[in-house]
Amino acid sequence: MDIRDTPLRWYGDRYPSTDPGGIYDALADLERPCFIAVTPQGIGATSGGFAAPEGDGLPLLAATQPLPPERLGSAAFCAAHGVRRPYMAGAMAGGIASADLVVALAREGFLASFGAAGLLPETIERALARFAAEIPGLPYAVNLIHSPSEDRLEREAVELFLRHGVRCVEASAYMDLTAHVVRYRLAGLRRDAHGRVVADNRLIAKVSRTETAERFMRPAPAPLVGALVEQGLVTAEQAALAHHVPLADDITVEADSGGHTDRRPLPALLPSILRLRDGVQREFRYPVPVRVGAGGGLGTPVAVAAAFAMGAAYVVTGSVNQSCVESGASARSKEILAEAGIADCEMAPAADMFEMGVELQVLKKGTLFPMRAKRLYELYQAHDGLESLPAADRARLEQQVFRRSLEDVWQECVTYFSRRDPEQLARAAGSPKRRMALVFRWYLGMSSRWAVTGDEDRAADYQVWCGPAMGSFNDWVTGSYLKTPGNRRVADVAHHLMRGAAFHTRLAQLRTAGVHIPPTAADYRPVPLESPVADSPVGPR
Repeated sequence: MDIRDTPLRWYGDRYPSTDPGGIYDALADLERPCFIAVTPQGIGATSGGFAAPEGDGLPLLAATQPLPPERLGSAAFCAAHGVRRPYMAGAMAGGIASADLVVALAREGFLASFGAAGLLPETIERALARFAAEIPGLPYAVNLIHSPSEDRLEREAVELFLRHGVRCVEASAYMDLTAHVVRYRLAGLRRDAHGRVVADNRLIAKVSRTETAERFMRPAPAPLVGALVEQGLVTAEQAALAHHVPLADDITVEADSGGHTDRRPLPALLPSILRLRDGVQREFRYPVPVRVGAGGGLGTPVAVAAAFAMGAAYVVTGSVNQSCVESGASARSKEILAEAGIADCEMAPAADMFEMGVELQVLKKGTLFPMRAKRLYELYQAHDGLESLPAADRARLEQQVFRRSLEDVWQECVTYFSRRDPEQLARAAGSPKRRMALVFRWYLGMSSRWAVTGDEDRAADYQVWCGPAMGSFNDWVTGSYLKTPGNRRVADVAHHLMRGAAFHTRLAQLRTAGVHIPPTAADYRPVPLESPVADSPVGPR
């Protein structure tokens, strides 16, 4: 409402409050319009009344329309995934994004991705059975992670998803497309009764590079499609329909996040991928354009509001959910996450891409993992195998890092991969370097496992995936009920981040109208909720 050229006056029964607390309450009443009027006591705010041409009412400075969180982002995202708000809890591997977390958010109308990466098929299958029993018809996603050294696991995961009818997959850590992720997408293609192409298998691709984003925005590559047809994994009809749809429905732009990340700033990365999406859309003219969301660094309402202001269709949170009650992280991990600051993160070698030198972002406060993991990679680069390690280095590894002989670790690797992926052992049989990599990866893998199980004896080696959003979140909730890890429930966090984002979006609208809001009234604060989104039913808008 532009009132600068047409003076209006405010009328209503609820007198505008000039007290900071009253101004805050008016701004936070998001389901009603907010009016800023001039009273004899000064500038006041109210969420009641109406504006009309000049008369006996109070002079009106500015007004904002109702702004419930549902109006942020993309209505198409909510409709496509059957959720109430354009918000997603991203996957955290090893079951940290647990079945409890997924169920809790689904029941409140939010989308969450189960952290299937690194779990054995039988563990994933138990979670899928639970979803079918406890949240039938409600939204959820399952993570499909790309691991160049473990092709079998990616293939088996897709087969499991197809067998159980999983309708939404979050694909992450992809540097290039694989036949497996393409198969998942194509296996859900069909024409409806009106001849329109329908993709029953929805794909959300989490990326941090424009070249990767473009691969998911375009139709599936013909060579991969052809190979799948030849193997009988997709039908000829599905292959023909593949040319009419993008590989992914949604692209999550991953900025400075925990875990796998390029640590690119969201304000630099998101606009580039939005422009790329627009270019691809002009070329292919999809009936439904690819939606672009934002993740990484989103730990406060202000950050979420900024992502929506930049054009994000939806937002994705990660690190902040790890400290919540429902996450699969141990109580000890949740405690140290709740104490993390913005600068308490560091990059360290990733277990799944160790040989390639790929790193991920982890918590450095309270753990020696980053330093020890980097040392392992230095030794891997400098030597051809375990046998060539200097005696002093080998002794330090066995006494301080592994706490057992390297040969014992290798035997444990043999037992593990014999069950999980025997091809790894075949590749290591004639390669001392490869054998060394598997032994070093044992520590990287176990360190994340210790953090999940809460092994107190290995607390100094916890690998906790974490980005700076965790520190920002902790700073924001200081003084509120969410400061205590035991009070952090994922639905509460989602609710407050979204309502807070709408609150700060409303503030920005008033600022553009020249209204100055007192600082004490301009900071959204979380208060306990009985039922975060009980005001509306689950489902699309």
